[in-house]
Amino acid sequence: MFIQTNAVVEAMSEHQWLFPALECVHIVSFALSIGTIALVDFSLLGIGLQRKAAPQLVRSTDLWTLSGFVFIAFSGLLLFTTDPDHYYLNTDFQIKITCLILAIVFNYTIHRKIALSDAPSVVTGNLVAGVSLVLWITVIFCGLFFAFV
Repeated sequence: MFIQTNAVVEAMSEHQWLFPALECVHIVSFALSIGTIALVDFSLLGIGLQRKAAPQLVRSTDLWTLSGFVFIAFSGLLLFTTDPDHYYLNTDFQIKITCLILAIVFNYTIHRKIALSDAPSVVTGNLVAGVSLVLWITVIFCGLFFAFV
């Protein structure tokens, strides 16, 4: 398969430190993006940063969240190219990618609309924050299960 014989795979074969370094970038990027989203979710739940409202948090963390997503996509694609069959055929990976796509779409549609509204109802805010957290936690757990099981 072409994807398995590209320059990235060759470089990772030659330099043993490259794959773990790329995994570190991937994990830190997830922490950055999910961390900023979690701050907003906790604000919607009434937990955490009490002085900052959710709309204020979304606006101040937007660039960090998007930057994290860019690095996640870049590092994830590079990691995927090292052994696409291993990733693609793994159930945990399939669940991770499905939840990742759902979480990103949810984050930039419903979640964003509710988080930027001035006064969402408590029930709506809690529901949106709960769905967001469940999706992101599933992405993290499936990534861990895939890596270590």
